[in-house]
Amino acid sequence: MKLLKGTMVLVMFVIWGCTSTAANRRQPLPPAPAGAEVESIYRIQPGDLLDVKFFYNPELNEQVVVRSDGKISLQLITEVTAGGLTPTELTQRLSTAYAKEILEPKITVIVRTPVADKVYVDGEVNRAGMVTISGTITAVQSIAQAGGMKESANPKTVVVIRRGSDNEISTIHLNVEEIRKKGEGDVVLQPNDIVYVPRSSISDINTWIDLYIRKNVPLPIGLGYSIR
Repeated sequence: MKLLKGTMVLVMFVIWGCTSTAANRRQPLPPAPAGAEVESIYRIQPGDLLDVKFFYNPELNEQVVVRSDGKISLQLITEVTAGGLTPTELTQRLSTAYAKEILEPKITVIVRTPVADKVYVDGEVNRAGMVTISGTITAVQSIAQAGGMKESANPKTVVVIRRGSDNEISTIHLNVEEIRKKGEGDVVLQPNDIVYVPRSSISDINTWIDLYIRKNVPLPIGLGYSIR
């Protein structure tokens, strides 16, 4: 009898664990915990000036500007997508590409002149548009720089739209009203994030996000996107 009870408890624990894991996969990106130190991760953008240096093949050294489509052209290899990658990720991608042309390539990528970091604040704010950032800025701080929310805004359903590498789009849902009350749960923004403050009348926020992205975040022809 004791063995049967132990088996039932074990089965219930496994089922609970699987359910919890599946639920976690459906959740949007979590906000940064209060007081946590957030590492700044720079992702290459169109307009950035890059130094591509080869330790053992200096004749291949180049200085290139990332084109508007996010790609760069280099010697010996076909064009490579750089936009959306970190310098480390681009270094790894170039090392793989050049391994077919030279023996054991040793490469480093340096962002020589980055374009000005910026985020966009849209929707029910007093001064919608681009906000230039220096250092770090949170979603709530960006709304303040955009003149604050209008009376018609819904502070409980603010959305941060973020495009990562491989053109994948993620959304972070914020309750700014709760963040202001508790002083925690805010999100540190990354360059090119979009902070949208919707009207209080929007009922189906998930449907609205899909429509907003399709209308206002143009993607390169032939590439899709996913929302998580």
